[in-house]
Amino acid sequence: MENLVTIPQLTTEQLEAARAAATMARRQRAELKNKVRDGELSLAQALDAASQDDVLAHVKVVDLLKSLPRVGEKRAAVVMEKLEIAPNRRIRGLGRHQLAGLRSEFGER
Repeated sequence: MENLVTIPQLTTEQLEAARAAATMARRQRAELKNKVRDGELSLAQALDAASQDDVLAHVKVVDLLKSLPRVGEKRAAVVMEKLEIAPNRRIRGLGRHQLAGLRSEFGER
């Protein structure tokens, strides 16, 4: 016999709160990528911010790389393959060697 877990029904207020929290999280992640795109933050600073913030840790690595100046789909894919980072990996899932590799690849020159 299977153990089935029922999903609790949320109240309207709980649904609204969840939607608001999700919207806020998406805005925070978009703001991080925009700051990187505009040059306000380096990749290293963005990675540091993500290590301190659970919401920002959910940014996909490929999306963060593509927000860097002069990094498009192709270069992001090449760097991720070189550093053995899966295409769907999020910042939170990076190992220390992968983080170090990103920092050296895109370090301030």
